[in-house]
Amino acid sequence: MLKGKVFLEGRIEVVTGLRIGAGPEGVMIGGVDNPVIRDPLTNEPYIPGSSLKGKMRSLLEKVEGKKANYPPGAEQRIHVCNTKEEYENCSVCPVFGIPAERGFGLTRLYVRDVRLSKESRDTLLQLKTDLPFTEIKVEVLIDRVTSQANPRHMERVPAGTIFEPMEICFCIFEPKDAERFGYLLKAMRLLEDDYLGGQGTRGYGKIKFVDLKLLAKTREYYLDGEEPKEFKLDGKEKFTLDELWEKREEVEKWLKEIFGSTN
Repeated sequence: MLKGKVFLEGRIEVVTGLRIGAGPEGVMIGGVDNPVIRDPLTNEPYIPGSSLKGKMRSLLEKVEGKKANYPPGAEQRIHVCNTKEEYENCSVCPVFGIPAERGFGLTRLYVRDVRLSKESRDTLLQLKTDLPFTEIKVEVLIDRVTSQANPRHMERVPAGTIFEPMEICFCIFEPKDAERFGYLLKAMRLLEDDYLGGQGTRGYGKIKFVDLKLLAKTREYYLDGEEPKEFKLDGKEKFTLDELWEKREEVEKWLKEIFGSTN
């Protein structure tokens, strides 16, 4: 039974140029070798929820030492628990989900797409960037033998850009999920110290989560219109990720107080 949902809301700040590619099926922009993904209605770049969730899962799997075993024989694999007992004690699968064919377990984490903020949209329009809302970074590959230069034009979102509103939804099905919420915070911290998108080893993709707030909606909210509950501590309602991590025991206690007694 669904006991309720916890919403982690905030903003994403681009610290170094961000490039999340459109892929071969994307609309190619003249003169750009690698276009970024854009909203087809507004032509604005955005951060796909799948990119955020996938990178967080990958990093958490690595730090927790989880074996990449699914799908068997594929070149790109993720960790998936094989038994329900293994699943119950896993730090990844109950949070990020498993294939439906396994027949047990529910996905708790939903990550929404994050749009370009109005503030950044207006700023980038005033700056008249190389392309609408983005810059072009020229990278040159030098042949080690002939010294011949092979330039590539990489499109990316400029540093300082803000994407908002960010919304991450975490479903609560059982009391243990209050403890599992900490794995989400751990994955977000790992992502802040890694990179999002492509070319991270060349300086791209450092991001920061800012102005974070927690909102809990119980089952009664959906059935009877009960008011949502907001996490506050020392008079604050917005936090940095480091603050939430340091206060994770208080966050867990708050979640247990809200959802622990739900039948």
